[in-house]
Amino acid sequence: MTQVVGVRLRRGFLLIVAALVLLAPDAAYAASDPGMRREPLTIVTSMGRFRFEAEIADTPETRTRGLMFRRSMGENEGMLFDFKFDQPISMWMRNTYIPLDMIFILADGRVNAIAENTKPLSRDIIPSQGPVRYVLEVVAGTAKRIGLRPGDRIEHSLFRNVQ
Repeated sequence: MTQVVGVRLRRGFLLIVAALVLLAPDAAYAASDPGMRREPLTIVTSMGRFRFEAEIADTPETRTRGLMFRRSMGENEGMLFDFKFDQPISMWMRNTYIPLDMIFILADGRVNAIAENTKPLSRDIIPSQGPVRYVLEVVAGTAKRIGLRPGDRIEHSLFRNVQ
C-alpha cells in the first residue's frame, strides 16, 4: 500500500512539474516586458486629454510578440507599434488574452481607424483600413470611455505632430 501511495504522489508531482513547464511562456509574459521601453503619450479627443504609458514595440521581435500571453493591462497603459513607414497593417489576437481596442494611426498622429473590443485568442484579421504607420493597443472600452473617433490626435515624440 505504501508503494502505491508513493507512486501516486510521484506521478502527481510529475504532473504538476509538467504543467508548470507548459505554462512557463504565459508566466514570462504575464506582466509588462521589463526590457521594453515605456513612454508617455497623450490621446486628445473632444472629451479632453488622456495620458497613457505605452510600451514601444518598434523591432520585428517586439512587434511580433506584442501583448501575447499577457493576462492584464492597466486602464491607462498600452502598446504602441511602430511599423517604420506607412503601409496597410493587419493585426490579430492570437495568444492575446486581453480584449483590446486597436487604434490605427497615421504618421502625423491622427487616428485613421479604430477596432473596438477585439476578441481574445481570435485569428480573425483586423485591417487598418488604409496605410498607417502606427497601431496603439489599449484595454477594450478605452475608445468609448474617452470618446475617441477617427481624426482625433495622439501626441508622442514619434509623431510629426510633436515639436
